[in-house]
Amino acid sequence: MEKTEEKLPNESIAIEKGSVPSNNNEPVETNEEKPSMLKDLDGDKMHVLILFFLYILQGIPLGLKASIPLILTNRDVPYKEQATYSISSYPFSMKILWAPIVDSLFIARFGRRKSWLVPVQYLIGIVMLISSQYVTRLIGDSDDPEETLVPDVASLTAMFFVFNFLAATQDVAVDGWALTMLKPKNVGYASTCNSVGQTTGWCLGYILYTTLDSYGVVTLSQFLLFWGIVFLITTTGIAIFMKEKNTHAVAPESGEEVTQEPDLGIIETYKILWKIIRHPLIPVTALFLLTFGFGFSAAEDITNLKLIEKGVPKEKIAMLAIPMIPVKIGFTLFITRFTVGPRPMNVWLVSFPFRLFFCLAMTLLVYVTPMMILEEGGFPTYYYVIIIAIFALHRVALYAMFVAIMAFFARISDPAIGGTYMTFLNTLTNLGNMWPASFVLWFVDVITYKDCIAKPIEESSPLVFNQNSTLLSTLEDNQCYGTLESKACKEGGGSCSTLTEGYYSLSIACVIIGSLWFVWGWRTMRRLQRVEVADWRVVKKDETELRGDKDVIKEEEKFNFFYCF
Repeated sequence: MEKTEEKLPNESIAIEKGSVPSNNNEPVETNEEKPSMLKDLDGDKMHVLILFFLYILQGIPLGLKASIPLILTNRDVPYKEQATYSISSYPFSMKILWAPIVDSLFIARFGRRKSWLVPVQYLIGIVMLISSQYVTRLIGDSDDPEETLVPDVASLTAMFFVFNFLAATQDVAVDGWALTMLKPKNVGYASTCNSVGQTTGWCLGYILYTTLDSYGVVTLSQFLLFWGIVFLITTTGIAIFMKEKNTHAVAPESGEEVTQEPDLGIIETYKILWKIIRHPLIPVTALFLLTFGFGFSAAEDITNLKLIEKGVPKEKIAMLAIPMIPVKIGFTLFITRFTVGPRPMNVWLVSFPFRLFFCLAMTLLVYVTPMMILEEGGFPTYYYVIIIAIFALHRVALYAMFVAIMAFFARISDPAIGGTYMTFLNTLTNLGNMWPASFVLWFVDVITYKDCIAKPIEESSPLVFNQNSTLLSTLEDNQCYGTLESKACKEGGGSCSTLTEGYYSLSIACVIIGSLWFVWGWRTMRRLQRVEVADWRVVKKDETELRGDKDVIKEEEKFNFFYCF
């Protein structure tokens, strides 16, 4: 689940069910007649379906991006090169850099959100059609069995970087459109469409494609061609038939006073971002968010690839994501009740050591995997049960931390600029997970040593002896690094053997570093949670100039966050 990528919409308006009066003139009969979801969605059912489908389309390229590392591992592509490929994930987490442009520049007659949604989705479809003509060779496949191709990781990185950039831009447009497409009382369903729709699209691009490809039903080229056509057809329908309301904000229908996020221009939005960055609490918060993920990175980002390397079929790895979906939904609903209140990060702090523990369990799982292989090949059923159990328990800790930190962001975000503030904090969180992933993928190759072990060959004549000596000399120089050397070793009758497996030492080292970080992180977050909500505000920050000596005290206190003891 990139690692799947978790996020909140750029903008959201929370509407309580009980605060929305009935639009009907008929009086409410009794308390027994409770409003159902279908009744709430009267007049919005088609809009919800459209939003849901748009988010499904958004998830397709994200799922395909997640499937590529499995293909590269099957082709013995070094992890250093896969670290380069991980850069393709960055655009979706850095959309805050260009989101103000998407929100501010548009053609009014065509529609504020359609001005970006339609051309961006056309571009995704066109790029998919073009990519389908070249992607087969890019991943190292060839119609000629005699031809040996090396996967072009640089081109794959560029291709999926473009996909992610376009999908992120589409996400900004759809998030904004949801606020005016739905009725005020139904705006809350936009986040549901986002979460469920994007997850569905990710499953189609990752699980469905990987499974179909493994059984030879469809190729990546055919999959891209199909979805490229779907993008072009559906985008044309949206451009022609969907009419957009050119309203900037949707007011609640209740009489409650709600703080609205202002309709900021490009310059104003970037000024707000600069104001957030300069806030005295943000440096330590940024350090916290950018470093907490390092302890989990080796186990979480390399385990699936190592399982494939140890013989687990890649379609089985992809299908392991299926049972994690109900775990995510069920546990998220359960844990939410514990993150309501002034100390939501207490759940995060309790879950942190459990997540570290299950990272060690995942490392142990990779270690015992070769011992589980059956004589006839494959793995016993109980082995997959063990994998699902470990992965599910690990996801429980992960989802608890995710829900808790989202609740913390919602609590401290300035309501006057809530969307910008939360997107900025989410950006830091995502980057805090991504840069460690790129680092460990690169570093694990540095500390891993392989060699090509030649099988003993019987000597029968001087000529054969000379040929065998040449072959042995060639194999001795072969370190099984990359696709070509691994293939040459196998064709020479040898086998690649790992002399030093860097994954185990790196995973353990990351967990140790994460444990040491937790000493500082625990104390830091406990103090950050005690900060008054008003002190996180940025819009009225200028008023603090009137506080006199209190500013000096806070200036001195903020540096204490950087001390462990």
